[in-house]
Amino acid sequence: MLKSKEEKAFNYLYDNYAGALLGVIKKIISVEETAVDVLQEAFVKIWKNIDSYDISKGRLFTWMLNVARNLAIDMLRSKSYRNEQQNRDIENNVSIENNLTTSTFVDHIGLSKVLSQLKEDYRTIIDLAYFKGFTQEEISKKLDIPLGTIKTRSRNALIELRAILNT
Repeated sequence: MLKSKEEKAFNYLYDNYAGALLGVIKKIISVEETAVDVLQEAFVKIWKNIDSYDISKGRLFTWMLNVARNLAIDMLRSKSYRNEQQNRDIENNVSIENNLTTSTFVDHIGLSKVLSQLKEDYRTIIDLAYFKGFTQEEISKKLDIPLGTIKTRSRNALIELRAILNT
């Protein structure tokens, strides 16, 4: 049904996954309007590229999550987004930083509970890489830890997460 691109399938995807994907996007991009735009762009990309989804490589939600996360990170790194952030007034920044809806969306998919089962150093790396859009090199500099150690911990964190999710 998805691969035949029926409207009913798209509606199902949007209705069931939009909240969770928006929560992850908002962890990366705190501006509500921009996050919603990225969500819409993610669904367009998901729909156009549904044929590239390979069930043998993972769950549909994981694939969709990666599409949305990557678009959010691309937006975060874009020059236009950075310029927009510099031009925002202080009042808007304060109100957005105090917005608590992100944790609600993330809790909706149980991500907070899953991440809380990881060791603290793994949690930190996952947060920086997947929710704040840092590269491994940037994480290395921020935490003042050698790049090789970051790569090893990232890999181990993902292995541990996979084990947690498979139980």
